Amino acid sequence: MTHVTSAPAAAKPVARAAADAALRAPAVLLPYQQRWCADTAPVKICEKSRRIGLSWAEAADSALMAASDAGMDTWYVGYNKDMAQEFILDCADWARSYGMVAGEIEETEEVFVEGDERKAILAFVIRFASGFRITALSSRPSNLRGKQGRVIIDEAAFHDQLGELLKAAMALLIWGGQVHIISTHDGADNPFAELIEECRAGKKPYSVHRIPFVQALAEGLYQRVCLKKGIPWTIEGERAWAKEIRDFYGEDAEEELDCVPKRGGGKYLSIALIESRMSADTTILEISRNDEFVVLPEHIRMADIADWCNAQLLPLLAKIPSTVRSYYGQDFGRSGDLSSGVPLIQANDLVRRLPFLLEMANIPFECQKQLVFFLLDRLPNLMGAAFDATGNGAYLAEVAMQRYGRNRVDEIKLSQDWYMRWMPKLKAGLEDGNLDGLPKHDGVRDDLRGIEKVKGIPMVVRRTAGKDKQQRHGDSAVALCLANYASYELNKGPVRVTSRPRRGGDIARGY
Repeated sequence: MTHVTSAPAAAKPVARAAADAALRAPAVLLPYQQRWCADTAPVKICEKSRRIGLSWAEAADSALMAASDAGMDTWYVGYNKDMAQEFILDCADWARSYGMVAGEIEETEEVFVEGDERKAILAFVIRFASGFRITALSSRPSNLRGKQGRVIIDEAAFHDQLGELLKAAMALLIWGGQVHIISTHDGADNPFAELIEECRAGKKPYSVHRIPFVQALAEGLYQRVCLKKGIPWTIEGERAWAKEIRDFYGEDAEEELDCVPKRGGGKYLSIALIESRMSADTTILEISRNDEFVVLPEHIRMADIADWCNAQLLPLLAKIPSTVRSYYGQDFGRSGDLSSGVPLIQANDLVRRLPFLLEMANIPFECQKQLVFFLLDRLPNLMGAAFDATGNGAYLAEVAMQRYGRNRVDEIKLSQDWYMRWMPKLKAGLEDGNLDGLPKHDGVRDDLRGIEKVKGIPMVVRRTAGKDKQQRHGDSAVALCLANYASYELNKGPVRVTSRPRRGGDIARGY
C-alpha cells in the first residue's frame, strides 16, 4: 500500500510559491552554453564573440567532469596568468555551487619536457575527492604528451605555434581524452581560422560551433547581465547596451563580435586551382531563344525544345555509363541570368565528374521544366538533385520534387549559412581532385572566380559579362556547389542499373 503524507495546510501556499518561483527562474546556462556543454564530440571548436560566457560554461562542465568517479583530469591552457586564474576561480565557484568535495586552489608548477629540457610552468590546481583535478596553466606548454584527460585551449587564435599545441593535445584522444578549442578570431590567415575552414570543408571530423554576438543577445546574454547587476531588463536598454559594445570595438567589431576574421575578402578560388580541374572534353550545351519565342503557341514551343533535346542533349546522355551514380544541381535564371544545370557522375573511384554543363538563356519557365525533366529522366541511377529554390527558382524546384520525390530532390533556399557550410566542401573537392571535369571555358572560370569572402563567408558576389551581353552571376558556380551538395546529402542507396529511354518520348509533351 502506498502512503501519501500531506503537508500542513499553512505550508501549502509556501511550497506552491517556491515551486512557482523555481519555474520562473532562468536556466543557469544560456541556450548556446547548454549546446556547447551537451556536445560530447572528442574534439569540438567554437568561434565566438568576446565576453559571452563560454569559458564560464566550460568551467561548469569541467567541474562536473572532474568531480565524477567516471571523469577525467582537465588541462586548461590560456595564454596568460590572468586567464588561468579566472578559469580556476570559476571552477571553484561551480564546485561550491554543486556542493562537491574539492580542495583549495593550489598555486604550483607543472613540469613539461621539450627535447632534452625540462621546463616548469606556473599552474593553478583544484583537486577533487574523485581523485581527478583541474589544472589551469598560465602560459602555453610546449608539450602535453604524457598527460591524460580533457584539454581546453582558450583564445586559441592568440597562442603562438597553435599547430604544435594542437598536435600535442590530440595525443590525449588515444586514451579517451577530449580537446576543446575556443576562440575569437585574429585574422583570416591565422591557424585557428584555417582550422575552422578545414572543418567546414570536411577535412577535419571535428564539431564546430559559431556564436556571434547577435545570437548571444537573442538567447539572453543581456538579460543575464541585467540579472547579475540587479537591474530590470528592457528592450530599449538591450539596444543601447549592444550599441555601446559595438561602438567600443569600432572597426574591429566584425572580428571581435561577429566571428568574421579580418582580411577575409578576396577571391576564394585561384585561377590555377580552377584550371587544373578543367577538361577540354567536357561540353557546354547552350540553348537560348529570343523574346518572341515565349508567345509562340505551346505545342510549337514544346516541339522545338523536344527536337533540341533529342538532337543535342540525348547523344551526350547516351555516352554516360549505366553503372555510375548521378547527381544534379540547378541554379535558376530567367531573363537576366542564365539557368545553369550541372550533372555529376560518380564511378567506383568516387571522383565526381561533369559529363557536360547545360546553360539556358532566356528560356520560358515551362520549357526549362521540359529540358530539366528530359535530362533527369535519362541520367543513370539518379541519386539526388538540389535546386535553387530562391525567388522564381522555387517553381522549378517544387515541380522537380513532386516528380522525383523528396528523398531525391532538395529545394535549397540559398543563404549565408548554406554557403558557409557548402562552399568550403566545393573548394576541398577541387583541391583534393574529388571534383573534376569542369568545362574549359572562360565563363565557367569567371563564375568560380566570382566566389569571394563576404564577412568571412564564401559566396557569389559579382556579375560578369557573358556572350551577347548575357549577364552571368556565378551561375555555374552555384549549380556546381548544389550538385556537390546533392552528392553528399541525398539518396545513398545501392546502384540499380536500369534501362533509359533513348528518345524524347511524346514530342508534344517533350518529356
